Amino acid sequence: MTIERVRTTKRSSPILRHNDTVYLTGQVGEGATVAEQTRSCLARIDALLAEVGTDKSHLLQATIWLSDMGDYDVFNEVWDSWVPEGTAPVRSCGEVSVAKPEYRVEVIIIAAMPNS
Repeated sequence: MTIERVRTTKRSSPILRHNDTVYLTGQVGEGATVAEQTRSCLARIDALLAEVGTDKSHLLQATIWLSDMGDYDVFNEVWDSWVPEGTAPVRSCGEVSVAKPEYRVEVIIIAAMPNS
């Protein structure tokens, strides 16, 4: 069994790879609107996945937290244009108070390594 933690701090690891599965901490984005925050958040996910040698075409699961479910359609518009056709992961979406009031979107990802 292999566990690789990337940039680990006392509190968490932004990326954890266990064998051929990659786990990302919850990612938030920057911007004034839900669309801007979603695009920024997904760009962070792209960068983290690339750091360990995988990408969004290998998503297994996504957990999405919105601070207001009224933003669901706007989030989905950005999400749908980001996920490659035919590679959608299993997905959950709910409404919560995220870490800071200005954050309107948080996405948690589990992905596979290529060829696994």
